[in-house]
Amino acid sequence: MATNLETAKPQKFTPLSSFVESSFFTKLSQLKLDEFKLDASKRTLNGFTIHPTKLNKFNDVPLINLDHESFSGTSQDNANVVLEGLIYNVNTIEEFKLIDKQALLREWGEATHASMFENTSLDYRKFNQFYVLSFSDLKKYKFYYWVAYPTFSSKWTATRQNTAKEEYIRLVESHIASEPYTQMLQLIEGELVSNISKKSSHFVFIDTCLSKDKIPGIQLKNYLFFLGHHGFQEVDVLVYRNDGSSFEVHLQVGEPITNNYKVTGWERTGQGKLGPKLADLGLLIDPTQLAEQAVELNLKLMKWRIAPELDLEIIKNQKVLLLGAGTLGSYVARALMGWGVRQITFVDNGRISYSNPVRQPLFSFNDCFSDNGQGQYKAIRAAEALKEIFPGVKARGVNLEVPMIGHSVTDETKDKSNFDTLSSLFDEHDAVFLLMDSRESRWLPTVLGNAKDKIVLNAALGFDSYLVMRHGNQTQKLGCYYCNDVVAPNDSLSDRTLDQMCTVTRPGGALIASSLAVELFVSILQHEDKQNAEHLSKSKFGEVPHQIRGFLNNFQQHKLFAPSYKYCSACSSQVTQKYQEDGWDFVKKCLNDTSYLEEICGLTKVQEEADLASEDLLKDLEIDDEDEEWLS
Repeated sequence: MATNLETAKPQKFTPLSSFVESSFFTKLSQLKLDEFKLDASKRTLNGFTIHPTKLNKFNDVPLINLDHESFSGTSQDNANVVLEGLIYNVNTIEEFKLIDKQALLREWGEATHASMFENTSLDYRKFNQFYVLSFSDLKKYKFYYWVAYPTFSSKWTATRQNTAKEEYIRLVESHIASEPYTQMLQLIEGELVSNISKKSSHFVFIDTCLSKDKIPGIQLKNYLFFLGHHGFQEVDVLVYRNDGSSFEVHLQVGEPITNNYKVTGWERTGQGKLGPKLADLGLLIDPTQLAEQAVELNLKLMKWRIAPELDLEIIKNQKVLLLGAGTLGSYVARALMGWGVRQITFVDNGRISYSNPVRQPLFSFNDCFSDNGQGQYKAIRAAEALKEIFPGVKARGVNLEVPMIGHSVTDETKDKSNFDTLSSLFDEHDAVFLLMDSRESRWLPTVLGNAKDKIVLNAALGFDSYLVMRHGNQTQKLGCYYCNDVVAPNDSLSDRTLDQMCTVTRPGGALIASSLAVELFVSILQHEDKQNAEHLSKSKFGEVPHQIRGFLNNFQQHKLFAPSYKYCSACSSQVTQKYQEDGWDFVKKCLNDTSYLEEICGLTKVQEEADLASEDLLKDLEIDDEDEEWLS
């Protein structure tokens, strides 16, 4: 039944809305960090709208949906129709605010206009292009965005509305069921075609919304502009809807359509105002996940300008064993976490004392007496503290006394168990930091690291000096901590005064040494030869020195090199071979008697030869009576 309008009225259209899922922003943030970086080029994007046959009463406005698949290509199916678009993700909030939105929309409109007028096809992809202007604040996980749907203005008036004819509805439904999706079709002699001609002024618009006021979706406006440009003065449009509310409207163009067109299309807010939207995902995402992303953000920013070849994954995947959970251990752990290391194990057998918290940042005053009046175990508490700082770290504390050279075995069951545990920990980890407070406690870990070919880094402190070094291995003959010794390490802990029992150092030395040890570790990982890198060879992240020795009294630092010593008590081939053959039995003999170790590695022979050489020199210097008289 026809409804004659009292007066011709400008045709109204239902505006478009966007629905952007949180997965869209998650994917955008990942691409921004790993791929886009500082490149603000406009990039292709796919969205989708609900297929007209799947609309329900809640779909009262046309929708563009965006999710994580929008960046990789959303596949079209029976429920969705794919739309093509672009995203322009700028680098700063200032640029987002100050950019000329109208000029940008005009640019996008010209691109859409060119696409629409390539030919006479009514292909929906040409008429439904969309654009997204955005800025990603990855520190706060906030996303500012504004969707635009370039729409061309033309003055069409509606003179009457008719109830849609049943035969036309059946024709449209038959077409939808058997043909690929098309939004606008021309009706010519009982057939629906997708290329316009002047043979007919009857068209079908397959609406993507079910507005209650029978106002067609905004997409129709671009089709009408296109028809008017091709000379159509009057058209009859069947607006098809799947809920039985289809209708026909007779439209007349009010004025000629020229190339001097006006473009609109910025999406309005929920309050009907022109302006961007804000997606604050920080309020929705698990804080642990936010922390994970924030930590990775700081690291990935390095790759944008400074170090694009930096391999962060190899750092992240390292399993690191820290022998010592005191001052050095605390600072090394914090620096490792800063570099993205996620698996850290502490080994220590000490308890937290009142002097520790001011120098060891993983502990607090309450840790000094919270375990039945005693201080908590350092290794256990250090691991707990790391998880409190960053829940994403896999931290573990092992309360263990490392068997020390020069300290005899008094309880073999216990010492053997400690040895087995330490050996297993070496097998489970990729790198080991020696951070203990005595020289002899580093001997067994040095032997294990060499025998198992692990990355071993050593940090040691004097009062106003520090040493940071990487150990060599059986392939790369760099010296270890003991290669300059002419005797095996021995007991240095017994019979010591108070100042000797405590680590008396300038407080800043530990921070410097810890930082250098971690930075050296990272440089090793970035080198193609890893722990086999030569002294001062270049990695993707700078030099890889053997030793760094620093002196705070004159603020000097030196990079030194020392080859491995043939008779070293810890890394010589003789020691490694004997350990691999006898295991604990060899270690036990060394703990009980350092002279046995000196015999195995060859230091005893070296000492004997040195004594003989000294005696020979003294003989050569003997002076007879006649010479003595001449010299007087």
